[in-house]
Amino acid sequence: MVVIIDYGMGNLRSVQKAFEHVGCQVVITQDPQVILSASHVVLPGVGAFGDAIRNLERAGLIDSIYRVVQDGRPFLGICLGLQLLFERSYEGGVFKGLALLPGEVKRLPEELNIKIPHMGWNELRYRANPIFEGLDDPCFVYFVHSYYVEPRVSEHVIGTAFYGMDITVAVNKDNIYGLQFHPEKSGVEGLKMLRNFARL
Repeated sequence: MVVIIDYGMGNLRSVQKAFEHVGCQVVITQDPQVILSASHVVLPGVGAFGDAIRNLERAGLIDSIYRVVQDGRPFLGICLGLQLLFERSYEGGVFKGLALLPGEVKRLPEELNIKIPHMGWNELRYRANPIFEGLDDPCFVYFVHSYYVEPRVSEHVIGTAFYGMDITVAVNKDNIYGLQFHPEKSGVEGLKMLRNFARL
């Protein structure tokens, strides 16, 4: 069973529908016990980092996230959910993240003369990883974001995109996965990634 964590910030239904489309049983919940019963857990997110981490704390969901990860169950962060995996963000201040991966979240540099937010389709450049099995090369995915992650460990980076500069858009460490783009909005290729995740 794929469990999608509901902490009040995310396009939950579209993620749910995408997983259902690839044949998964899916539950959206705020219940820590349901999260702990999952085979796979997804942390989506749209909005500001600080609000998101506060919502997770108020809902008492952070311990459940740590326990799922420690148990070795596949865990996927999408968009803001990816950013929350890291140690801190500089979005509207300085906020501590879940610190499951070493690194920081920073604003896309305006001096690159790029449109912010980064919105629309862009090419995903990826290296071999189970979550990317069967993807086309090149592969195009859908983005909506103004901040990006800077991982401290290069081995965790499994996908990049060019938007004025090379940015990390996909990470993996053990059972932890993160995607900056929206697989649920990325057509057939995005559905392949969700199916691959559900098979982990």
